[in-house]
Amino acid sequence: MKAIIKASNSSFPKTHFQKVPLCHSLLKFKSFSYNSHFSVLQDRSTLSLTLNCKLKNSQDVQNKGKSVSKRIVLSEAAPPPLKEEDNDAGRGGNGDAPVSTRNRGGLPGFTKMLSKKTLSLLSNLPLAIGEMFIIAALMALGTFIDQGEAPDFYFQNYPEDHPVLGFFTWRWVLTLGFDHMFSSPIFLGMLALLAASLMACSYTRQFPLIKVARRWSFLHSAEAIRKQEFSDSLPRASIQDVGVLLMGAGYEVFLKGPSLYAYRGLAGRLAPIGVHLALLLIMAGGTLSAAGSFRGSVTVPQGLNFVVGDVLGPTGFLSFPTEAFNTEIHVNRFYMDYFDSGEVSQFHSDLSLFDMNGKEVMRKTVSVNDPLRYGGITIYQTDWSFSALQILKDKEGPYNLAMAPLQINGDKKLFGTFLPVGDVNAPDVKGISMLARDLQSIVLYDKEGKFAGVRRPNSKLPINIDGTEIEIVDAIGSTGLDLKTDPGVPIVYAGFGALMLTTCISFLSHSQIWALQDGTAVIIGGKTNRAKAEFPEEMDSLLDKVPEIIGESSSLSEQG
Repeated sequence: MKAIIKASNSSFPKTHFQKVPLCHSLLKFKSFSYNSHFSVLQDRSTLSLTLNCKLKNSQDVQNKGKSVSKRIVLSEAAPPPLKEEDNDAGRGGNGDAPVSTRNRGGLPGFTKMLSKKTLSLLSNLPLAIGEMFIIAALMALGTFIDQGEAPDFYFQNYPEDHPVLGFFTWRWVLTLGFDHMFSSPIFLGMLALLAASLMACSYTRQFPLIKVARRWSFLHSAEAIRKQEFSDSLPRASIQDVGVLLMGAGYEVFLKGPSLYAYRGLAGRLAPIGVHLALLLIMAGGTLSAAGSFRGSVTVPQGLNFVVGDVLGPTGFLSFPTEAFNTEIHVNRFYMDYFDSGEVSQFHSDLSLFDMNGKEVMRKTVSVNDPLRYGGITIYQTDWSFSALQILKDKEGPYNLAMAPLQINGDKKLFGTFLPVGDVNAPDVKGISMLARDLQSIVLYDKEGKFAGVRRPNSKLPINIDGTEIEIVDAIGSTGLDLKTDPGVPIVYAGFGALMLTTCISFLSHSQIWALQDGTAVIIGGKTNRAKAEFPEEMDSLLDKVPEIIGESSSLSEQG
Protein backbone atom coordinates (compact mmCIF):
# COMPACT_ATOMS: atom_id res chain seq x y z
CA MET A 1 0.00 0.00 0.00
CA LYS A 2 1.23 3.45 -0.77
CA ALA A 3 -0.01 6.42 1.19
CA ILE A 4 0.70 9.91 -0.17
CA ILE A 5 -0.52 12.81 1.98
CA LYS A 6 0.00 16.41 1.04
CA ALA A 7 -0.13 18.71 4.04
CA SER A 8 -1.18 22.24 3.24
CA ASN A 9 -1.09 23.28 6.88
CA SER A 10 2.08 25.09 7.86
CA SER A 11 2.14 23.26 11.17
CA PHE A 12 3.50 20.19 9.37
CA PRO A 13 6.57 21.30 7.48
CA LYS A 14 8.52 18.57 5.72
CA THR A 15 6.44 15.73 7.17
CA HIS A 16 7.56 12.31 5.94
CA PHE A 17 5.57 9.07 6.01
CA GLN A 18 7.31 5.74 5.93
CA LYS A 19 6.15 3.37 3.24
CA VAL A 20 5.31 0.29 5.25
CA PRO A 21 2.72 -2.47 4.86
CA LEU A 22 0.35 -1.08 7.46
CA CYS A 23 -2.42 -3.34 6.26
CA HIS A 24 -2.58 -6.39 4.11
CA SER A 25 -2.89 -5.92 0.36
CA LEU A 26 -6.45 -7.18 0.55
CA LEU A 27 -7.50 -4.20 2.68
CA LYS A 28 -9.54 -1.55 0.98
CA PHE A 29 -9.62 1.99 2.25
CA LYS A 30 -12.55 4.25 2.47
CA SER A 31 -12.07 7.82 1.41
CA PHE A 32 -11.49 10.28 4.19
CA SER A 33 -10.71 13.89 4.69
CA TYR A 34 -7.56 14.57 6.64
CA ASN A 35 -8.94 17.90 7.87
CA SER A 36 -11.51 16.12 10.03
CA HIS A 37 -9.22 13.38 11.36
CA PHE A 38 -5.88 15.03 12.11
CA SER A 39 -5.09 16.16 15.64
CA VAL A 40 -2.53 18.93 15.49
CA LEU A 41 -0.30 19.87 18.44
CA GLN A 42 1.80 22.98 18.39
CA ASP A 43 4.71 21.66 20.52
CA ARG A 44 5.32 18.28 18.90
CA SER A 45 5.17 17.11 15.29
CA THR A 46 2.90 14.19 15.97
CA LEU A 47 0.13 13.21 13.60
CA SER A 48 -2.76 10.88 14.38
CA LEU A 49 -5.39 9.70 11.94
CA THR A 50 -8.16 7.14 11.90
CA LEU A 51 -8.53 4.64 9.07
CA ASN A 52 -11.62 2.57 8.52
CA CYS A 53 -10.57 -0.70 6.93
CA LYS A 54 -12.46 -3.64 5.63
CA LEU A 55 -10.76 -7.04 5.94
CA LYS A 56 -11.52 -9.65 3.34
CA ASN A 57 -10.88 -13.17 4.52
CA SER A 58 -12.64 -16.47 4.93
CA GLN A 59 -15.06 -14.92 7.45
CA ASP A 60 -16.00 -12.04 5.14
CA VAL A 61 -19.57 -13.21 5.01
CA GLN A 62 -19.98 -13.02 8.72
CA ASN A 63 -18.17 -9.66 9.01
CA LYS A 64 -19.94 -8.05 6.10
CA GLY A 65 -20.96 -4.48 6.79
CA LYS A 66 -18.67 -4.20 9.83
CA SER A 67 -15.64 -1.93 9.97
CA VAL A 68 -12.53 -2.04 12.16
CA SER A 69 -11.08 1.20 13.41
CA LYS A 70 -7.36 1.60 13.82
CA ARG A 71 -5.56 4.60 15.28
CA ILE A 72 -2.16 5.22 13.81
CA VAL A 73 0.30 7.67 15.36
CA LEU A 74 2.76 9.19 12.91
CA SER A 75 5.88 11.00 14.07
CA GLU A 76 8.99 12.50 12.58
CA ALA A 77 11.06 9.99 14.55
CA ALA A 78 12.21 6.88 12.76
CA PRO A 79 9.60 4.12 13.06
CA PRO A 80 10.48 0.84 14.79
CA PRO A 81 11.58 -1.97 12.51
CA LEU A 82 8.80 -4.17 11.29
CA LYS A 83 9.16 -7.89 10.69
CA GLU A 84 7.75 -9.52 7.61
CA GLU A 85 5.09 -12.04 8.48
CA ASP A 86 4.79 -15.22 6.52
CA ASN A 87 1.89 -14.96 4.13
CA ASP A 88 0.39 -18.14 5.45
CA ALA A 89 0.40 -16.86 9.02
CA GLY A 90 -2.47 -14.42 8.52
CA ARG A 91 -4.61 -16.59 6.30
CA GLY A 92 -5.63 -19.21 8.80
CA GLY A 93 -9.35 -18.84 8.78
CA ASN A 94 -9.78 -21.74 11.18
CA GLY A 95 -8.05 -19.86 14.06
CA ASP A 96 -4.92 -22.04 14.12
CA ALA A 97 -1.71 -20.62 15.61
CA PRO A 98 0.87 -19.38 13.13
CA VAL A 99 3.43 -21.89 11.99
CA SER A 100 6.31 -19.67 13.13
CA THR A 101 4.93 -19.70 16.68
CA ARG A 102 4.59 -23.45 16.71
CA ASN A 103 8.18 -24.03 15.69
CA ARG A 104 9.53 -21.42 18.12
CA GLY A 105 11.54 -22.59 21.13
CA GLY A 106 13.46 -25.71 20.17
CA LEU A 107 15.59 -27.16 22.96
CA PRO A 108 15.19 -24.15 25.35
CA GLY A 109 11.41 -24.37 24.98
CA PHE A 110 11.44 -28.10 25.69
CA THR A 111 13.67 -27.54 28.72
CA LYS A 112 11.33 -24.87 30.06
CA MET A 113 8.30 -27.11 29.57
CA LEU A 114 10.11 -30.00 31.27
CA SER A 115 11.10 -27.82 34.23
CA LYS A 116 7.49 -26.68 34.65
CA LYS A 117 6.27 -30.27 34.67
CA THR A 118 8.98 -31.23 37.14
CA LEU A 119 8.06 -28.37 39.48
CA SER A 120 4.39 -29.30 39.21
CA LEU A 121 5.18 -32.91 40.06
CA LEU A 122 7.46 -32.09 42.99
CA SER A 123 5.00 -29.59 44.49
CA ASN A 124 2.28 -32.25 44.60
CA LEU A 125 0.99 -32.55 48.18
CA PRO A 126 0.29 -36.33 48.11
CA LEU A 127 3.86 -36.90 46.92
CA ALA A 128 5.29 -34.86 49.80
CA ILE A 129 3.10 -36.73 52.32
CA GLY A 130 4.27 -40.04 50.88
CA GLU A 131 7.90 -38.95 51.17
CA MET A 132 7.40 -38.07 54.84
CA PHE A 133 5.78 -41.45 55.54
CA ILE A 134 8.70 -43.27 53.89
CA ILE A 135 11.23 -41.24 55.91
CA ALA A 136 9.31 -41.97 59.11
CA ALA A 137 9.27 -45.71 58.26
CA LEU A 138 13.03 -45.69 57.61
CA MET A 139 13.65 -43.92 60.92
CA ALA A 140 11.54 -46.49 62.76
CA LEU A 141 13.46 -49.30 61.03
CA GLY A 142 16.72 -47.62 62.03
CA THR A 143 15.70 -47.71 65.69
CA PHE A 144 14.68 -51.38 65.41
CA ILE A 145 17.95 -52.51 63.77
CA ASP A 146 21.10 -52.06 65.87
CA GLN A 147 23.31 -49.49 64.18
CA GLY A 148 27.04 -49.59 63.59
CA GLU A 149 27.61 -53.24 64.59
CA ALA A 150 30.08 -55.61 62.99
CA PRO A 151 28.85 -57.82 60.12
CA ASP A 152 28.98 -60.93 62.35
CA PHE A 153 26.32 -59.36 64.54
CA TYR A 154 23.88 -59.19 61.64
CA PHE A 155 24.84 -62.70 60.46
CA GLN A 156 23.75 -64.04 63.84
CA ASN A 157 20.63 -61.92 64.38
CA TYR A 158 19.27 -61.97 60.82
CA PRO A 159 20.26 -65.39 59.49
CA GLU A 160 19.13 -66.67 56.11
CA ASP A 161 17.74 -69.92 57.51
CA HIS A 162 15.40 -68.00 59.89
CA PRO A 163 14.55 -64.71 58.15
CA VAL A 164 12.61 -62.05 60.02
CA LEU A 165 9.03 -61.78 58.71
CA GLY A 166 9.87 -64.58 56.30
CA PHE A 167 12.16 -62.56 54.03
CA PHE A 168 14.30 -60.05 55.97
CA THR A 169 17.88 -61.30 56.37
CA TRP A 170 21.35 -59.84 56.85
CA ARG A 171 21.62 -59.32 53.08
CA TRP A 172 18.93 -56.64 53.24
CA VAL A 173 20.70 -54.92 56.13
CA LEU A 174 24.18 -54.82 54.61
CA THR A 175 23.17 -54.30 50.97
CA LEU A 176 20.82 -51.38 51.60
CA GLY A 177 22.99 -49.84 54.30
CA PHE A 178 20.48 -50.34 57.11
CA ASP A 179 23.37 -50.95 59.52
CA HIS A 180 24.04 -47.19 59.21
CA MET A 181 20.51 -46.11 58.33
CA PHE A 182 20.80 -42.37 58.83
CA SER A 183 23.76 -42.05 56.47
CA SER A 184 22.57 -44.64 53.95
CA PRO A 185 21.93 -43.56 50.33
CA ILE A 186 18.24 -44.46 50.59
CA PHE A 187 17.63 -42.28 53.65
CA LEU A 188 19.66 -39.33 52.35
CA GLY A 189 18.00 -39.64 48.94
CA MET A 190 14.53 -39.43 50.51
CA LEU A 191 15.61 -36.36 52.47
CA ALA A 192 16.84 -34.74 49.26
CA LEU A 193 13.57 -35.56 47.48
CA LEU A 194 11.51 -34.08 50.33
CA ALA A 195 13.71 -30.96 50.29
CA ALA A 196 13.11 -30.61 46.54
CA SER A 197 9.35 -30.89 47.12
CA LEU A 198 9.43 -28.19 49.79
CA MET A 199 11.41 -25.82 47.56
CA ALA A 200 9.14 -26.50 44.58
CA CYS A 201 6.05 -25.85 46.68
CA SER A 202 7.49 -22.57 47.96
CA TYR A 203 8.46 -21.45 44.46
CA THR A 204 5.21 -22.38 42.69
CA ARG A 205 2.65 -21.64 45.40
CA GLN A 206 3.89 -19.62 48.35
CA PHE A 207 5.91 -16.92 46.56
CA PRO A 208 3.06 -16.06 44.14
CA LEU A 209 0.67 -15.76 47.09
CA ILE A 210 3.00 -13.28 48.77
CA LYS A 211 3.28 -11.20 45.62
CA VAL A 212 -0.50 -11.03 45.37
CA ALA A 213 -0.87 -10.26 49.08
CA ARG A 214 1.56 -7.31 48.89
CA ARG A 215 -0.14 -5.79 45.86
CA TRP A 216 -2.40 -2.82 46.42
CA SER A 217 -5.62 -4.03 44.84
CA PHE A 218 -8.27 -1.33 44.88
CA LEU A 219 -11.87 -2.22 44.06
CA HIS A 220 -13.72 0.56 42.23
CA SER A 221 -17.22 -0.90 42.12
CA ALA A 222 -19.71 -1.41 44.91
CA GLU A 223 -20.79 -4.75 43.44
CA ALA A 224 -17.28 -6.20 43.76
CA ILE A 225 -17.02 -5.07 47.38
CA ARG A 226 -20.42 -6.57 48.26
CA LYS A 227 -19.23 -9.96 46.95
CA GLN A 228 -16.64 -10.28 49.72
CA GLU A 229 -17.07 -12.58 52.72
CA PHE A 230 -18.11 -9.60 54.81
CA SER A 231 -19.78 -6.47 53.48
CA ASP A 232 -21.69 -3.57 54.95
CA SER A 233 -22.78 -0.06 54.06
CA LEU A 234 -22.51 3.13 56.09
CA PRO A 235 -25.15 5.63 54.80
CA ARG A 236 -23.51 8.78 56.15
CA ALA A 237 -19.76 8.34 56.67
CA SER A 238 -16.41 9.46 55.39
CA ILE A 239 -13.88 7.03 53.96
CA GLN A 240 -11.11 9.03 55.65
CA ASP A 241 -12.66 8.28 59.05
CA VAL A 242 -12.80 4.59 58.16
CA GLY A 243 -9.12 4.69 57.24
CA VAL A 244 -8.14 6.31 60.54
CA LEU A 245 -10.00 3.65 62.51
CA LEU A 246 -8.42 0.87 60.47
CA MET A 247 -4.96 2.31 61.12
CA GLY A 248 -5.72 2.32 64.82
CA ALA A 249 -6.66 -1.35 64.56
CA GLY A 250 -3.25 -2.22 63.10
CA TYR A 251 -4.08 -2.19 59.39
CA GLU A 252 -1.90 -0.80 56.63
CA VAL A 253 -4.21 1.64 54.84
CA PHE A 254 -3.98 3.01 51.28
CA LEU A 255 -6.28 5.65 49.76
CA LYS A 256 -6.72 6.37 46.08
CA GLY A 257 -9.48 8.83 45.33
CA PRO A 258 -12.75 7.41 46.61
CA SER A 259 -11.25 3.92 47.05
CA LEU A 260 -9.58 2.42 50.11
CA TYR A 261 -7.54 -0.75 50.55
CA ALA A 262 -6.21 -2.07 53.88
CA TYR A 263 -4.53 -5.26 55.02
CA ARG A 264 -3.20 -6.74 58.24
CA GLY A 265 -1.26 -9.86 59.16
CA LEU A 266 1.00 -10.18 56.12
CA ALA A 267 3.37 -12.16 58.33
CA GLY A 268 0.79 -14.94 58.33
CA ARG A 269 1.31 -15.22 54.58
CA LEU A 270 5.09 -15.34 55.01
CA ALA A 271 4.96 -18.00 57.73
CA PRO A 272 4.45 -21.05 55.45
CA ILE A 273 7.66 -20.20 53.62
CA GLY A 274 9.37 -19.89 57.00
CA VAL A 275 8.06 -23.33 57.95
CA HIS A 276 9.48 -24.77 54.73
CA LEU A 277 12.85 -23.10 55.34
CA ALA A 278 12.90 -24.41 58.92
CA LEU A 279 12.25 -27.96 57.70
CA LEU A 280 15.02 -27.56 55.14
CA LEU A 281 17.38 -26.42 57.91
CA ILE A 282 16.50 -29.45 60.02
CA MET A 283 17.06 -31.84 57.12
CA ALA A 284 20.31 -30.12 56.14
CA GLY A 285 21.58 -30.30 59.72
CA GLY A 286 20.56 -33.94 60.03
CA THR A 287 22.31 -34.80 56.77
CA LEU A 288 25.46 -32.99 57.90
CA SER A 289 25.35 -34.83 61.22
CA ALA A 290 24.93 -38.21 59.54
CA ALA A 291 27.51 -37.75 56.78
CA GLY A 292 29.92 -35.20 58.26
CA SER A 293 30.59 -36.34 61.82
CA PHE A 294 33.35 -38.23 63.65
CA ARG A 295 32.66 -40.73 66.42
CA GLY A 296 34.71 -42.97 68.66
CA SER A 297 34.92 -44.63 72.07
CA VAL A 298 37.87 -45.32 74.31
CA THR A 299 38.53 -46.85 77.73
CA VAL A 300 41.59 -45.28 79.36
CA PRO A 301 43.10 -46.26 82.73
CA GLN A 302 43.80 -43.55 85.22
CA GLY A 303 47.13 -41.84 84.59
CA LEU A 304 47.42 -42.60 80.86
CA ASN A 305 47.01 -40.42 77.73
CA PHE A 306 45.41 -40.71 74.30
CA VAL A 307 45.23 -38.54 71.15
CA VAL A 308 41.80 -37.46 69.93
CA GLY A 309 42.54 -38.19 66.28
CA ASP A 310 43.46 -41.81 67.12
CA VAL A 311 40.01 -42.42 68.57
CA LEU A 312 37.68 -40.58 66.19
CA GLY A 313 36.56 -42.17 62.94
CA PRO A 314 34.57 -40.56 60.08
CA THR A 315 30.90 -41.39 59.56
CA GLY A 316 30.45 -40.20 55.96
CA PHE A 317 31.76 -38.47 52.89
CA LEU A 318 31.40 -35.00 54.45
CA SER A 319 33.68 -35.77 57.42
CA PHE A 320 36.83 -33.64 57.51
CA PRO A 321 39.27 -33.51 60.48
CA THR A 322 40.18 -30.27 62.21
CA GLU A 323 43.18 -28.94 64.10
CA ALA A 324 41.62 -30.06 67.39
CA PHE A 325 42.19 -33.70 66.38
CA ASN A 326 45.84 -33.29 67.42
CA THR A 327 44.84 -32.63 71.02
CA GLU A 328 46.24 -35.05 73.61
CA ILE A 329 44.08 -35.92 76.64
CA HIS A 330 45.48 -37.07 79.97
CA VAL A 331 43.30 -38.84 82.57
CA ASN A 332 44.40 -37.33 85.85
CA ARG A 333 41.98 -39.24 88.02
CA PHE A 334 38.94 -41.46 87.85
CA TYR A 335 36.59 -41.92 90.81
CA MET A 336 33.01 -42.88 91.60
CA ASP A 337 30.23 -41.81 93.96
CA TYR A 338 28.03 -44.36 95.74
CA PHE A 339 24.58 -44.57 97.25
CA ASP A 340 24.12 -45.58 100.88
CA SER A 341 23.22 -49.04 99.63
CA GLY A 342 26.63 -49.35 97.98
CA GLU A 343 25.43 -48.99 94.41
CA VAL A 344 27.31 -46.69 92.03
CA SER A 345 25.53 -43.35 91.65
CA GLN A 346 27.96 -41.35 89.50
CA PHE A 347 31.46 -41.59 88.08
CA HIS A 348 33.87 -38.77 87.25
CA SER A 349 36.97 -38.26 85.12
CA ASP A 350 39.46 -35.45 85.71
CA LEU A 351 40.81 -34.67 82.21
CA SER A 352 43.56 -32.35 80.97
CA LEU A 353 43.86 -31.29 77.33
CA PHE A 354 47.24 -30.50 75.79
CA ASP A 355 48.04 -28.96 72.42
CA MET A 356 50.83 -30.07 70.07
CA ASN A 357 53.36 -28.02 72.04
CA GLY A 358 52.50 -29.78 75.28
CA LYS A 359 50.69 -26.79 76.77
CA GLU A 360 47.60 -27.47 78.83
CA VAL A 361 44.74 -25.67 77.09
CA MET A 362 41.86 -26.94 79.21
CA ARG A 363 41.09 -29.00 82.30
CA LYS A 364 37.71 -30.23 83.43
CA THR A 365 36.13 -33.03 85.45
CA VAL A 366 33.47 -34.69 83.32
CA SER A 367 30.63 -36.88 84.52
CA VAL A 368 27.44 -38.36 83.18
CA ASN A 369 25.32 -35.56 81.64
CA ASP A 370 28.18 -33.08 82.09
CA PRO A 371 30.41 -33.42 78.99
CA LEU A 372 33.54 -31.52 77.95
CA ARG A 373 33.46 -29.43 74.76
CA TYR A 374 36.56 -28.19 73.00
CA GLY A 375 37.20 -27.22 69.36
CA GLY A 376 33.97 -28.74 68.14
CA ILE A 377 34.69 -32.03 69.92
CA THR A 378 32.39 -33.26 72.69
CA ILE A 379 33.63 -35.79 75.27
CA TYR A 380 31.00 -37.73 77.24
CA GLN A 381 31.42 -39.85 80.35
CA THR A 382 29.58 -43.05 79.43
CA ASP A 383 31.19 -46.04 81.13
CA TRP A 384 33.80 -47.26 83.54
CA SER A 385 35.96 -50.30 84.12
CA PHE A 386 38.38 -51.80 86.64
CA SER A 387 41.89 -51.55 85.26
CA ALA A 388 44.25 -52.89 87.94
CA LEU A 389 44.58 -53.71 91.62
CA GLN A 390 47.68 -52.44 93.40
CA ILE A 391 48.82 -54.62 96.31
CA LEU A 392 51.71 -55.30 98.70
CA LYS A 393 52.76 -58.94 99.04
CA ASP A 394 54.56 -59.71 102.27
CA LYS A 395 55.32 -55.99 102.48
CA GLU A 396 56.97 -56.04 99.07
CA GLY A 397 55.81 -54.16 96.02
CA PRO A 398 53.62 -52.53 95.11
CA TYR A 399 52.47 -54.94 92.41
CA ASN A 400 49.82 -54.13 89.81
CA LEU A 401 47.46 -57.00 89.09
CA ALA A 402 45.35 -56.60 85.96
CA MET A 403 41.61 -56.94 86.57
CA ALA A 404 39.60 -58.83 83.97
CA PRO A 405 35.83 -58.51 83.45
CA LEU A 406 33.91 -61.69 84.23
CA GLN A 407 30.80 -62.90 82.46
CA ILE A 408 27.77 -62.88 84.73
CA ASN A 409 24.03 -62.79 84.21
CA GLY A 410 22.27 -59.43 84.18
CA ASP A 411 23.78 -55.98 83.88
CA LYS A 412 25.94 -56.16 86.99
CA LYS A 413 29.67 -55.83 86.58
CA LEU A 414 32.21 -58.17 88.16
CA PHE A 415 36.01 -58.04 87.86
CA GLY A 416 38.61 -60.51 89.05
CA THR A 417 42.33 -61.17 89.30
CA PHE A 418 44.62 -63.96 90.52
CA LEU A 419 47.80 -63.93 92.62
CA PRO A 420 49.73 -67.19 92.22
CA VAL A 421 51.25 -68.68 95.38
CA GLY A 422 53.98 -71.29 95.36
CA ASP A 423 55.52 -72.75 92.21
CA VAL A 424 54.23 -70.71 89.29
CA ASN A 425 55.53 -73.31 86.80
CA ALA A 426 53.52 -76.16 88.28
CA PRO A 427 50.74 -77.56 86.06
CA ASP A 428 48.11 -76.95 88.76
CA VAL A 429 49.06 -73.50 89.96
CA LYS A 430 47.13 -72.30 92.97
CA GLY A 431 46.82 -68.87 94.41
CA ILE A 432 44.67 -66.16 95.93
CA SER A 433 41.61 -64.95 93.99
CA MET A 434 40.33 -61.38 94.28
CA LEU A 435 36.92 -60.22 93.07
CA ALA A 436 35.37 -56.73 92.97
CA ARG A 437 32.08 -55.24 91.84
CA ASP A 438 33.37 -51.68 92.13
CA LEU A 439 36.33 -49.70 93.38
CA GLN A 440 35.34 -49.52 97.04
CA SER A 441 35.79 -53.11 98.30
CA ILE A 442 37.75 -56.24 97.34
CA VAL A 443 36.68 -59.79 98.23
CA LEU A 444 39.54 -62.30 98.72
CA TYR A 445 39.50 -66.15 98.49
CA ASP A 446 42.22 -68.61 99.50
CA LYS A 447 43.85 -71.34 97.38
CA GLU A 448 40.91 -73.68 97.97
CA GLY A 449 38.39 -71.06 96.84
CA LYS A 450 37.10 -70.39 100.33
CA PHE A 451 36.14 -66.92 101.47
CA ALA A 452 39.02 -65.23 103.25
CA GLY A 453 37.86 -61.69 103.88
CA VAL A 454 37.05 -58.21 102.48
CA ARG A 455 39.38 -55.24 102.35
CA ARG A 456 39.00 -51.67 101.16
CA PRO A 457 41.69 -49.95 99.10
CA ASN A 458 43.94 -47.63 101.12
CA SER A 459 42.63 -49.11 104.39
CA LYS A 460 46.20 -50.21 105.32
CA LEU A 461 44.78 -53.37 106.89
CA PRO A 462 46.71 -56.43 105.72
CA ILE A 463 45.14 -59.88 105.54
CA ASN A 464 46.99 -63.20 105.91
CA ILE A 465 45.89 -65.92 103.52
CA ASP A 466 47.68 -69.28 103.46
CA GLY A 467 50.76 -67.73 104.99
CA THR A 468 50.89 -64.81 102.57
CA GLU A 469 50.24 -61.28 103.81
CA ILE A 470 48.25 -59.18 101.38
CA GLU A 471 47.57 -55.43 101.65
CA ILE A 472 45.28 -53.64 99.16
CA VAL A 473 46.98 -50.36 98.30
CA ASP A 474 44.77 -48.93 95.53
CA ALA A 475 42.08 -49.79 93.04
CA ILE A 476 42.88 -48.26 89.65
CA GLY A 477 39.81 -47.60 87.53
CA SER A 478 39.43 -46.91 83.83
CA THR A 479 37.18 -44.26 82.38
CA GLY A 480 34.94 -44.99 79.43
CA LEU A 481 34.61 -41.96 77.16
CA ASP A 482 32.62 -41.32 74.00
CA LEU A 483 33.98 -38.67 71.63
CA LYS A 484 32.17 -37.11 68.71
CA THR A 485 32.03 -34.11 66.43
CA ASP A 486 28.62 -33.13 65.13
CA PRO A 487 28.64 -29.97 62.96
CA GLY A 488 24.95 -30.33 62.20
CA VAL A 489 23.70 -29.82 65.76
CA PRO A 490 23.60 -25.97 65.65
CA ILE A 491 21.77 -26.11 62.31
CA VAL A 492 19.21 -28.59 63.65
CA TYR A 493 18.62 -26.48 66.78
CA ALA A 494 18.20 -23.35 64.65
CA GLY A 495 15.78 -25.22 62.38
CA PHE A 496 13.61 -26.40 65.27
CA GLY A 497 13.58 -22.93 66.79
CA ALA A 498 12.54 -21.40 63.48
CA LEU A 499 9.93 -24.12 63.03
CA MET A 500 8.27 -23.34 66.37
CA LEU A 501 8.34 -19.60 65.69
CA THR A 502 7.00 -19.76 62.14
CA THR A 503 4.34 -22.29 63.13
CA CYS A 504 3.00 -19.84 65.72
CA ILE A 505 3.17 -16.96 63.20
CA SER A 506 1.25 -18.99 60.63
CA PHE A 507 -1.82 -18.83 62.88
CA LEU A 508 -2.00 -15.04 62.39
CA SER A 509 -4.90 -14.01 60.18
CA HIS A 510 -4.24 -12.18 56.93
CA SER A 511 -7.20 -9.81 56.58
CA GLN A 512 -8.00 -7.53 53.63
CA ILE A 513 -10.55 -4.70 53.58
CA TRP A 514 -11.88 -2.63 50.67
CA ALA A 515 -14.04 0.48 50.89
CA LEU A 516 -15.60 2.87 48.38
CA GLN A 517 -17.05 6.35 48.92
CA ASP A 518 -20.36 6.41 47.03
CA GLY A 519 -21.77 9.88 47.59
CA THR A 520 -22.31 10.23 51.31
CA ALA A 521 -22.30 6.45 51.81
CA VAL A 522 -19.32 4.16 52.31
CA ILE A 523 -19.51 0.60 51.05
CA ILE A 524 -17.04 -1.62 52.89
CA GLY A 525 -16.16 -5.29 52.58
CA GLY A 526 -13.38 -7.66 53.51
CA LYS A 527 -12.13 -11.20 53.91
CA THR A 528 -9.62 -13.17 55.94
CA ASN A 529 -7.90 -16.52 55.64
CA ARG A 530 -8.31 -17.49 59.31
CA ALA A 531 -10.64 -16.70 62.19
CA LYS A 532 -13.53 -16.40 59.77
CA ALA A 533 -16.10 -16.53 62.58
CA GLU A 534 -14.48 -13.70 64.53
CA PHE A 535 -13.81 -11.46 61.54
CA PRO A 536 -17.45 -10.21 61.07
CA GLU A 537 -17.69 -9.46 64.78
CA GLU A 538 -14.45 -7.50 64.65
CA MET A 539 -15.65 -5.54 61.63
CA ASP A 540 -19.02 -4.75 63.21
CA SER A 541 -17.29 -3.48 66.34
CA LEU A 542 -14.97 -1.37 64.20
CA LEU A 543 -17.71 0.12 62.02
CA ASP A 544 -19.75 1.05 65.08
CA LYS A 545 -17.01 3.56 65.91
CA VAL A 546 -17.20 5.35 62.55
CA PRO A 547 -18.69 8.83 63.15
CA GLU A 548 -21.92 9.65 61.30
CA ILE A 549 -22.03 12.80 59.15
CA ILE A 550 -25.05 15.01 59.87
CA GLY A 551 -26.47 16.95 56.94
CA GLU A 552 -25.67 17.00 53.23
CA SER A 553 -21.97 17.00 52.42
CA SER A 554 -21.18 18.42 49.06
CA SER A 555 -17.55 17.51 49.32
CA LEU A 556 -18.33 13.82 49.68
CA SER A 557 -20.72 13.99 46.78
CA GLU A 558 -18.06 15.54 44.59
CA GLN A 559 -15.52 12.93 45.70
CA GLY A 560 -17.90 10.11 44.89
